[in-house]
Amino acid sequence: MLFWLIMLLVLAGAAAAGYCAFRIYVVGDESYRPDRWFAPRPAPRLGIAEQASIDGRRKLVLVRRDNVEHLLLIGGPVDIVVEEKIEGAAAAKSPGEPAPPVFTRQPRSFGQAVNE
Repeated sequence: MLFWLIMLLVLAGAAAAGYCAFRIYVVGDESYRPDRWFAPRPAPRLGIAEQASIDGRRKLVLVRRDNVEHLLLIGGPVDIVVEEKIEGAAAAKSPGEPAPPVFTRQPRSFGQAVNE
């Protein structure tokens, strides 16, 4: 019984190898080439940047596609696009520019009191 199980596995492996060889050489399908099996995957174009739960059913989801983000409200009776075509964080800020200031007032020196 064990002999026949091993023979079945060997035949299945030979059939799979034959199918891959047929797809490579006869059909010309490049996805069955062994060097493509272990190649690095391309960077994903679609992803979820952030999500926030509003209540038990609804969520706000920030979906990123090619450095453009869309804000969606999902889970209710109707899914709604709240805001679309938001520039992504990587596309909005170029690498050479400094970040904009957080506060607009003039900074004070250390120990200076507010006289108001």
